[in-house]
Amino acid sequence: MSRGMSALLIGAVAVLVLGSMSVFTVDERELAIKFRLGEFVRADYEPGLHFKTPFINNVRKFDSRILTLDADPERFLTVEKKNVIVDAFIKWRISNVESFYKTTNGNEQQAGMRLRQIINDALRSEFGKRTIQEAISGERSEIMDVVNSQVADRATEFGIKVVDVRIKRVELPQEVSSSVYRRMEAERSRVAKELRAQGHEAAERLRAEADRQVTVLLAEARRDAERIRGQGDARATEIYADAFTRDEEFYGFYRSLQAYNNVFDKPEDLLVLDPTSEFFEYFKGAEAGR
Repeated sequence: MSRGMSALLIGAVAVLVLGSMSVFTVDERELAIKFRLGEFVRADYEPGLHFKTPFINNVRKFDSRILTLDADPERFLTVEKKNVIVDAFIKWRISNVESFYKTTNGNEQQAGMRLRQIINDALRSEFGKRTIQEAISGERSEIMDVVNSQVADRATEFGIKVVDVRIKRVELPQEVSSSVYRRMEAERSRVAKELRAQGHEAAERLRAEADRQVTVLLAEARRDAERIRGQGDARATEIYADAFTRDEEFYGFYRSLQAYNNVFDKPEDLLVLDPTSEFFEYFKGAEAGR
């Protein structure tokens, strides 16, 4: 190969290298900053192909998608001076790449540190205004609204847009949890005892009312039975008296037969009486007739 051809080939390669170093692309998911000898030049690049001066300009790209910062759980004091452990996360993205680069030097870790500080300050302020009960259940949505507003306002200073801030969980420290659980257990035991006492009281009241009703019903039943029995006895006496007045002899005979039947109910029955007694009056008449 001649020197001319070699020089031409080297020149072509150099042109290609310089050409590749003179262009850069920006993806839809990226933001780009161009520097000239280390100094900021431009940051408003649209997605597509762009040009730069080799060796003088350099380009740095950043992710424009939504990123997640999972903050470490932190302890905050409530208005009762009780510790709670709060675990939260942040959804954020770069909104102004120029401000982001100037305030954080384009370092996502440094941006994360700034965001953690901002969210911790906001959470500390909001939890410090509330009781444990309000912080855990009663006003969590309100806390989120306030924290989102505060964090979003402060994050704009760093060219960051906070999309959302969410609390994953709020827990009590182990020593506080044990104390709270003991209080809850004691309170539930007190409520259970109170409910049982109320139940026993209601049962005794119902039992006493039932006993009273039984006593009243039995007394009324006995009263009615005695009245009916008295009426029956009176009616029976009346019937007997009427029958006796109609035929005294037949009535005496009938009563004697009943007496004989009752006395000699069984074969082994034995009655020792004077044969001339009034009890055997009708037997005497039977003998005389025979």
